Amino acid sequence: MMARNGISLAVIGGGMGGLTAALALLQAGVDVHVYEQAGALREVGAGVQISPNASRVLHRLGLAEALAESGVKPIAWHQRRWDDGRTLLRTPLADAMEAAFGFPHYQMHRSDVLNALARAFPEERLHVGKCFEALVDHSDHVEVRFRDGTRIAVDAMVGADGIHSSVRNAVFGADDPSFTGCVAYRGLALADRLARLDLEVTSQVWMGPGKHFVHYFVRRRKLVNFVAVIEQDRWTGESWIDKGDVAEALADFVGWHPQVRHILGAVDETFKWALFDRQPMERWSKGRVTLLGDACHAMLPFMAQGAAQAIEDGATLAACLAGRSSNEVPQALVRYQSLRLPRAARLQTLSAANKTRFHLNDGPAQQARDAEMARGRTDWSLDAVAWLYGHDAWSDAPLVLGP
Repeated sequence: MMARNGISLAVIGGGMGGLTAALALLQAGVDVHVYEQAGALREVGAGVQISPNASRVLHRLGLAEALAESGVKPIAWHQRRWDDGRTLLRTPLADAMEAAFGFPHYQMHRSDVLNALARAFPEERLHVGKCFEALVDHSDHVEVRFRDGTRIAVDAMVGADGIHSSVRNAVFGADDPSFTGCVAYRGLALADRLARLDLEVTSQVWMGPGKHFVHYFVRRRKLVNFVAVIEQDRWTGESWIDKGDVAEALADFVGWHPQVRHILGAVDETFKWALFDRQPMERWSKGRVTLLGDACHAMLPFMAQGAAQAIEDGATLAACLAGRSSNEVPQALVRYQSLRLPRAARLQTLSAANKTRFHLNDGPAQQARDAEMARGRTDWSLDAVAWLYGHDAWSDAPLVLGP
């Protein structure tokens, strides 16, 4: 049954974006429930960057203590050359980031963020084992059917079910994401195994011909997360995630700096991910249904903004729906789309462009890139990211939540 007072809303998908939206919507007075197809909440992947534009949202949802407890504040972005380790650009984070934008930058294990969100959300409003099957928009409400035969009726519905979104397909038609020609090895190494490297508490990006390597501490500096990206013509795996081979990863990074190879060699297992993305959508709201996160703006991880943009989505969606009546839902969802789509599309484009910039072959183009980085005029310098990290998703629509 739909709520008699306020708006009732179903979030399909219990990942970081879906749970952030649900928490923000609940604070905004919306009668919201989350429906997750898995039998338990889980996050695939390992590390995630929670930049100030995202921590601003999570702090206001009451998660500041949880982030501080398990997160790591990096002292800098450190971009380096692949073979000799030479510094190309070093951008201060930690205190400088907080001073500039008002909120911290954290490196975190994805499951730590998800668990903090789940603990903050009322258990009775989270439904697992609920696989979305179909919807009907009746103009005055949405009927949602799940694979187990159950149905619900709500004033609005949000598809936060990832890059392979069933909600997106149901509303806008099937549209498969595109393989980007990149594959990533991902893994976690025990920090104790790497003690002799005396690693800085930085987020390090090593750039080289046709590939790049990222590593940083997570979980109170007990683990080192890495992502090793290579170019590959096609993906032949049955899933977009396969079990990787450490020896194969080491072979792909022959000739790279010893630090990179030590980190790769310190793990017992690695996973190999095909990187997919989509072109920016022209719209992602229709009637009483909208999309959020990777369901509508999947992007390459080369700006470290996939999770952060989903978190921003949730705050802006709540702002647009706060104080609205059921009759105003379609208009509010169009407003949400108009506020979020241009920003997300810009980041999709920048992330795709970084694939080229990170992977330049040694030569004139690489030398020009390095000179530009030395001048601090790239998308990773502090001044250049003010538009990104300084953004307040709460201010996109009239709403005051939290302190």
